[in-house]
Formats: sequence, structure tokens, C-alpha cells
Amino acid sequence: MRLFLLTTLTMCAFAANSILNRLAIDSGASDPAGFAIIRVLSGAVVLTGLVWLRSGRLPLRNRRRLAGAGSLSLYMIGFSIAYLTLDAGLGALILFGVVQITMFAVTSLTGNAPTARQMGGAAIALMGLAYVLWPSGAVQVDPIGAALMTAAGVGWAVYSLVGRFEPDALAGTAANFVIALPVTALALMLTVGGWQMSGAGYLLAVLSGGVTSGMGYAVWYRVLPQLAPSTAAVVQLSVPIIAILAGVLLLGEVASLRLIFGAALVLGGIALAVLRLKPR
Repeated sequence: MRLFLLTTLTMCAFAANSILNRLAIDSGASDPAGFAIIRVLSGAVVLTGLVWLRSGRLPLRNRRRLAGAGSLSLYMIGFSIAYLTLDAGLGALILFGVVQITMFAVTSLTGNAPTARQMGGAAIALMGLAYVLWPSGAVQVDPIGAALMTAAGVGWAVYSLVGRFEPDALAGTAANFVIALPVTALALMLTVGGWQMSGAGYLLAVLSGGVTSGMGYAVWYRVLPQLAPSTAAVVQLSVPIIAILAGVLLLGEVASLRLIFGAALVLGGIALAVLRLKPR
């Protein structure tokens, strides 16, 4: 039960990131690059402060930082730039689809192949997500944006996989944020440039970085060693659905039959892939 609650809390934190990002960028309070930089900076400051209060130290000189901080930077950079040219729903579909494929492929190559039931559940959940997120009307996919979102998906999949071997979730997450900060900031300033941040934009970015990203990623690293890689991959398909439902409850958006049916498919697919049926 504790593992279930922590995993659910983490998925809600990831969904909250999406909502905060939408509120900041769609309202014009922030540009994507500025939001991402302040987000990583806030996460690094909050997590480092918590590590120091615990009388700990940051494991900056560690082999795990190359994979952890590198994959986090790849995710942040690809995600932030891709959404400049991609439809939000299509971008999320590419991101989570690539995460599934990458995590399933890596676990298969390492001798921990997912079962047919897990593969079937993931496929059902992904179809439900596609049904909800697929853009209406003609679909125009920017190849550069799609490639960047694919890179972001690979980055997040690697970040999740290496988190299973992190002995100290809080310190490891803090170190990843600290190292990823200059890399992410430099890459975004060189490629995107500009800086359009209002007070509301700073506030939303700080909340996203310090709370829903920093603390959310730390809890994610806490539960990852207790989850099978295939389970960790599939449960993340719930994040866009949680974000959309939160938009209905908090932002007054409309809950359509398409959303309800797609959400049922996603949750049913996750249940099929995750739950263990007891034989009679």
C-alpha cells in the first residue's frame, strides 16, 4: 500500500508539472526556455538545501552522474525546444510512447523481458492515450520537433532506469539537478534565446522546480528500486490523463466522452500490466 501511494503521489506530481507548465506558457507569463531554466535552478536549490539540512553531501563525483544528469539534461532540453513546434497532445504522445519503447527494449536486452500480459496492457494503455491526445483535424508533424521529443523520451527513460540503482534518492536527485543546470541553461540560451518572464512566470517555474519536479523526482528515485522496469514504464502513461482530469477539475475544462473512454482504456491497460492475478 505504501508503494502504491508513493507511486500515485509521484504520478500526480508529474501531472502537476504539466499543469504548471501550461499555466505559465499558455498565459504568456513565461517562455519555454526561461521556464525550464528556472525550473532546474529551483529544483537544484531546494534539493541541495534538504541534503545539507540532513547533514549529507552531494555525490557529484560519481559515475552515476554521467547517466543521471546527462539524461535529465537531454530530457529538459528536448522537451522544452520540441514544444515550440509540436502540438501539445502529439508531443506528449511521442514522449510517453518513446519512454515505453525504450524502457521495454532496454529491459529485454538485459534479460528481464516483459511478459505478454505486460506488453498487452501497455499497448492498450498507449492506444487509449493516443485516442485522447490525437489532434483533431489535419496532423502536421514538424520533423525537428518530433526528433527532439524522441530524444527527450529516451532521456527520461534512461533517467528512470538508472534511478533503480541510486542508493540515496534525495542526494542523487539533487546532484543530478546541480550538474544538469549549467548544461540545460547553456543549451537553451544558445538554441532558443530570449527571456520573457513575469512575476507569475517565476512563481510557477519555482513551484514546478522546487516542489513538483525536485521533490517529485526524488520520490520517483525512492520508489524505482521497488518497481519492475516494465511497471515503472507503464504507470507513467497515467500522467497525461491525470493532468487532463486535473484541468477539468481546476481549470474548468470540459470532460468529453472521448476523454472518459480514453481514460478508461489507459487505466484498464495499466491495471492489466501491473496487477498480478492470483490463480484459483
